[in-house]
Amino acid sequence: MSKKPENELDIEEEFEEPELIELIDEQGKVINFKLLDVTEYKGVKYTLLLAAEPNEEIAEDEVVIFRLNEKEETLEPVESEELLQEIFDFYQQEVDGEELLSDEEN
Repeated sequence: MSKKPENELDIEEEFEEPELIELIDEQGKVINFKLLDVTEYKGVKYTLLLAAEPNEEIAEDEVVIFRLNEKEETLEPVESEELLQEIFDFYQQEVDGEELLSDEEN
């Protein structure tokens, strides 16, 4: 069994298709999202999604956030604009912190 050199990229991992999630809006229309990430904020897990295809309701770079109900395996809307902003800001800080750690290791 051969071992890959550490600097060799695993092409399959690098170009994996993002996980798609189908949601149905109020009019019964199916909207596909790409899973950006899952984050935990104040003890609650939230999914961060991006539209997988052009959509008139959601901008291409707009992040959509849902509360993750693991028990029922559902995504629940977050009604509070203030809470949505707090979650997004928290996520941005997490990502920025990970980037700083990664830069320090290199």
